[in-house]
Amino acid sequence: MLRQGHPAHMNLLRGLTFLAVIIVDTLLACVVLYPIALVRALCARTGLSAGARAIGAGMNRIIDAWVGSNALLLRWLRITRLDVVVEDPAALLRDRWYLVLCNHQTWADIIVLQTLFSGRLPPLKFFTKQQLLWIPLFGVALWLLGFPIVRRLSREAIERRPELASRDREATLRACDRFLEHPTAVLNFVEGTRFTPAKHAAQQTRFRHLLNPKLGGVSYVVSALSAQIHRVLDVTLVYPSGVPTFWDFLCGRCPQVQCHVRVLPLPSEVHSAGDPDHVRAALAPLIEGLWQDKDQRIALLRADSG
Repeated sequence: MLRQGHPAHMNLLRGLTFLAVIIVDTLLACVVLYPIALVRALCARTGLSAGARAIGAGMNRIIDAWVGSNALLLRWLRITRLDVVVEDPAALLRDRWYLVLCNHQTWADIIVLQTLFSGRLPPLKFFTKQQLLWIPLFGVALWLLGFPIVRRLSREAIERRPELASRDREATLRACDRFLEHPTAVLNFVEGTRFTPAKHAAQQTRFRHLLNPKLGGVSYVVSALSAQIHRVLDVTLVYPSGVPTFWDFLCGRCPQVQCHVRVLPLPSEVHSAGDPDHVRAALAPLIEGLWQDKDQRIALLRADSG
């Protein structure tokens, strides 16, 4: 059960305020972004690659401004308290590339992670479901900013039409080509979906608090960016009062989020693996170890807050 820290009408007011500011910020960002993206596309089409890269750097500043505004509002409205432990904070740099791996429970995870790393890392870029493209303005903005757009096809759909399996791979590789232009933190929810008790039971997973990791998307990212990746960030999020819905989070019904960040090197055998299939094989023991440690860490964090 989520704890009610404030009267219901105050929670509702905070949620409406936060949502309204997000909408206004998105509108303002799109007013700036759309014409800049058009100029960037013209530069790329006419062979002015240096100009396109410079404009791309400016587009990333739009992400920084949008995230910074939301982070400021989260603190001002006292939406939640982030209890953060970073094992090696000096390794977080704005001018490097990172692979960010995190457990996934709620849409609020995105706001938590953006707030956590605001001003400390280059912009977070994460895999986005194709359905989000239909959100007015916001969906197109994600596409223009180079977020990987994937379809999340079911196994049955791929078996019926095997050629669909290559589309997400191609979208990921196209996005990684743009990631090479500027320092980027690529966020991957390795479980591939939000954790729920029903999904946990259906998977018969070997972990108590996690779904089984999926290596497809992350292997393509590492294959394309292994030479650039400075560190792997292993992030664990725990909601001691219960996992909130996105709306509950905006309304301030989640008083605390525990955030633990481990900073790890990308192993040499992964760096040298080459193509995605070999990268996947090299990543498998690394991710398995991370997930075993993360499962234990979640149990400890919940026990400490209990």
